[in-house]
Amino acid sequence: MDTVTTIMTVVMLVAVFAAMYFFMYRPQKKQEKQQAAMLSALAVGDEVTTIGGIIGRVVRIKDETCVIETSKDGTKIRILKTAIKSVDFKAEDA
Repeated sequence: MDTVTTIMTVVMLVAVFAAMYFFMYRPQKKQEKQQAAMLSALAVGDEVTTIGGIIGRVVRIKDETCVIETSKDGTKIRILKTAIKSVDFKAEDA
């Protein structure tokens, strides 16, 4: 009976780790891929929202940073690309 209990314990541990993989790790990787695709498709003229809640239009893009214009007055802010939460409107949609 002792070996059956040991085998069942091992099977349950494997099942728990498999469940953790499918419910936690895979969705996180999928979300990271979507974020990377969004940032690589970023273009001048896109309207974006940052993780801090700042909304602006992209006016310049460099390797790891971009410059957004946040008002009609021409206020510009240089931010990291990774700080962009979402692209609200694409340049070609406007």
